[in-house]
Amino acid sequence: MFNGKTIFIAGHARLPQGMAAKSVFETLTITAEIDAKYGVVLEASCTLATEHGREFIGRLLKGISLNDGVEDAIESIQSYYRGKAANALIAALKDLDLHFKQIKAGEKTKLPG
Repeated sequence: MFNGKTIFIAGHARLPQGMAAKSVFETLTITAEIDAKYGVVLEASCTLATEHGREFIGRLLKGISLNDGVEDAIESIQSYYRGKAANALIAALKDLDLHFKQIKAGEKTKLPG
């Protein structure tokens, strides 16, 4: 049963020409289930063409806290992912982080009760 302590967020970016995933998707999407209180990525996936690529990015992002920013995750992508989609992955991650910040800012402006 869903406990309401996590949120699901998606970030999007355009894919570069010549990628296998481009024939299926126009954009690359990173999705993440995030602990609402601490901002920790519990699970993540993306729309890379191969299952191996999707799992790799999921493992790379799992455990990062969006409360701390995405700079370390960006550095990890730049260091360990050597595919054509690196810039799209980074852009999608930044988009996901932007949505997270908007959600958190909205929560702070709500009045109690």
